[in-house]
Amino acid sequence: MGFTSNYIRCADLEIHYTDWGRADKGTVIAWHGLARTGRDMDELAAHLSGRGWRVICPDTVGRGLSQWSRQPDEEYCLRFYARLARELLDGLDLQTVHWVGTSMGGAIGTLCAGGLAEPTLKGRIRSLVLNDNAPELAQAAIERIRAYAGQSPAFETVTELEAFFRQVYKPYGWLSDAQWRRLAETSTRRLPDGRVTPHYDPAMVRQFIVHPDDYLIWDHYEAIEVPVLLLRGAESDLVLQDTVPRMRERGPGARGLLQTIEVPGCGHAPALNVPEQLDWVTGFIESV
Repeated sequence: MGFTSNYIRCADLEIHYTDWGRADKGTVIAWHGLARTGRDMDELAAHLSGRGWRVICPDTVGRGLSQWSRQPDEEYCLRFYARLARELLDGLDLQTVHWVGTSMGGAIGTLCAGGLAEPTLKGRIRSLVLNDNAPELAQAAIERIRAYAGQSPAFETVTELEAFFRQVYKPYGWLSDAQWRRLAETSTRRLPDGRVTPHYDPAMVRQFIVHPDDYLIWDHYEAIEVPVLLLRGAESDLVLQDTVPRMRERGPGARGLLQTIEVPGCGHAPALNVPEQLDWVTGFIESV
C-alpha cells in the first residue's frame, strides 16, 4: 500500500505528512521521535494500511519537510506540538483516532490523550501506544540525545551520514540495509556548502534549555482514560525499568488500562519495523 505526500497549515506553519490507506477500520496517527521524521513510520503505516487502516504520519515543525519555527523558544515544546496535533486532526476532519508515538511522539500523544493541554482532544484519542516513552525520562539519556541532536553534524556524502545514523540509532534494533538507506535519504538536507546534515532545525533542542521539565508529564499521564500500550526497549536508557511499576500504579495503569511489553534486542527506541513489533501494535489497536 503506497502513500501520498501532503501539506497542511497548522498554527500558521506548513506541516508535511504522509497519508496511507483508507479508513475502513479507522485512522491512526503515527508520530515520530525527537530528531526524526514521519518516514520512520513507513513499515508500520504500510502494515496497518494493508489491514484497512488509514495512517497519518506527520513531520513535526522543524523536522523533515515541515516548516521551521520562527519562534523556536516558544514553539519547540510539547504544548505547541499538541496544538499542532489538534489543528491537524481538525484540518483533516478526524473525529477519533488511535495514536502511536515513538519517544517525543509518545509524549505528544500523552498530552493529547489526557486532554489537559488540548481539552477538545479529550475522548478523540481512542488508544495510545507509547514506543519507549514514559511520563518521566532518565536525565542522563536526555543529555545524550541533546548532545548528538544539538551538534547537527555535517558530512561530505550521504554515505557518511548513513554511517553516522547507523551508529547513533543502533539501539533501534535490526534494520535491513535498504531500511538504513531509506532512513538516511529521508533524513538528509544539503547545506549551502554542499555538505549534508540531518533534516531538522538544530534549534529544536532548545526545548531542553527553555523548557527543562517538558518531559515530566505525570499529570497528563494520570488524566488518560483510554487503553495504553507501553513498548519498552529492553536496553532502553530513556525509560528506566523502575518507571514501569509507577506507571502501573497511576493514571491508566491504576484503571487497568495499561499493557506493557519489553522489546528484546532494542534500546531507545524500537524501530517498529519487524513482524513481532508490528503485530503487537496492530493487535493492541484492533483490540480496542
